[in-house]
Amino acid sequence: MDAETIFYISIPSVLILILLSALPRYGSFGIVVAILSLLSIILIFVINYADFLIFPAITQALGISVILANNYTAPKKQNCIIKYIGGIYYATGYLTANIYGYVFSAENIIEGEEAQLGSAPERWEKIVSNVKFPFKYNIISSAKDIQKYREELEGQRGFLEFQISRESNSTNPNQMTIEALRRRVSILQARIDRISTGERPLKSIMYMETTAVGVSEKEATDALELQLNQLETLFSSFDISMTRIIGREMHFLHRFNYRIYDFKNISSIFQDQK
Repeated sequence: MDAETIFYISIPSVLILILLSALPRYGSFGIVVAILSLLSIILIFVINYADFLIFPAITQALGISVILANNYTAPKKQNCIIKYIGGIYYATGYLTANIYGYVFSAENIIEGEEAQLGSAPERWEKIVSNVKFPFKYNIISSAKDIQKYREELEGQRGFLEFQISRESNSTNPNQMTIEALRRRVSILQARIDRISTGERPLKSIMYMETTAVGVSEKEATDALELQLNQLETLFSSFDISMTRIIGREMHFLHRFNYRIYDFKNISSIFQDQK
């Protein structure tokens, strides 16, 4: 949990606990105060862990814009960053864009995927040549904790072996199910073996960033929507899952342009993409 999240949770929680400690003073209204306080605590935690939905909904309902820095504002929809300088508006938006997950070198490539990977540079060049506006494709990679990852793999393997044993000892064992489970065990064992030989699997966070310009905030945000939609359309040939980044994750990515974070802090705020 990052320092900002701790601040968001702890300060309101302390104030509510102080309010609860004074319940005897409220007399017959004490029960009402207690219920409202408990609901508030629940809401605080919900906002923290589902703020990509709730935080923008609250700011939009109340018409609140968030000032992130000098000349930088997040509008009430919390779906972009607005920079206003010299009479010009700059609207910046973000998309998740995880193209390919990490694959251990010992694992077999899925049928047809080798050709897809081979044609990727050509498709990338074609996409970039068709984009008529600036955008950034950001990749942040870090090696996983070997011991922790190995323990996860061994736990998964143990569970699959238990399923194989249970299915084999059943009155009517399904051989297709057993074979499927054994294949999954083989894949996990191959990954464990690769770790033993020194290969370190990677975890990555990937996202796109683009900026549109306008003489008014509406013109800039409308142009930004068109650019983000075009990026989603063009990159669809890579068969990637793209999601619009809004709310506090967007605030974090804005700050990321000016600060240096380690991967642990990044992944705790901007969720690991599978």
